[in-house]
Amino acid sequence: MSVRNLDSLFRPKSVALVGASARPGSVGSVVAHNLLAGDFEGPVMPVNPRHKSIHGVIAYPDAASLPVVPDMAVVCTPPDMVPGVIAELGARGTKGAVIITAGFGEGGSEHGRALQQAALDAARPHLLRIIGPNCLGVLVPQAGLNASFATAAPADGKLAFVAQSGAIVASVIDWADEHGLGFSHLVSLGDMIDVDFGDMLDYLANDPHTRYPPLHRIRHKCPAVHVRGARGRPHEAGHRGQGGPLRRGRPGGGLAHGRLVGLRHRL
Repeated sequence: MSVRNLDSLFRPKSVALVGASARPGSVGSVVAHNLLAGDFEGPVMPVNPRHKSIHGVIAYPDAASLPVVPDMAVVCTPPDMVPGVIAELGARGTKGAVIITAGFGEGGSEHGRALQQAALDAARPHLLRIIGPNCLGVLVPQAGLNASFATAAPADGKLAFVAQSGAIVASVIDWADEHGLGFSHLVSLGDMIDVDFGDMLDYLANDPHTRYPPLHRIRHKCPAVHVRGARGRPHEAGHRGQGGPLRRGRPGGGLAHGRLVGLRHRL
């Protein structure tokens, strides 16, 4: 469990999108639009060898061609390409990657699990941290960062939300918009080959933009609230009979008992 290099994922100064696409409706196109349409102040650099530009922004053929080293990379390439992409990014000096691509070990595929391990092995020598694969992405509204393929942009706020499921994160964004709730961070962890709930708990506990509100303020706003005590034991503080425990990661430290970890909106 470590928060090492997580700032590169949540406070990046530059972002590369590997697998950016000009094809309407594709994941690479939606993520490119989200990154470019926000208020992120640093450079957003699309990477695709088949295009000279994506959404009006110059595209680059590979990580080695980027004009600056990206702190963070969002990867939307086919699964078989991901380990090589991670190796290229690590060699360039990138310290954080969000792998949105699905098709790894989530279906029980031996080939998929081998690709997961290959991506992790490619990242380790460079201390490159990975969120995903098979995730919705990362949103940090106060930084103007929408590195996801969510179809809506959440408001800025002081509440962090972390879930394994991208569908749950997308549902919470829609629900929060209706209730006027803003977020400091929204993170879909996906298959968690590297960054997991324990890492996120430790990171968010020390984040100055995140405030963990008293539970009684949340109960009347959300169908179910799940909290994790300092020893990592999940608790439910929402209405009886709704929701279930959060998926267990490694035990979280750094948060006092009763702090908010995530809201699980029952679909």
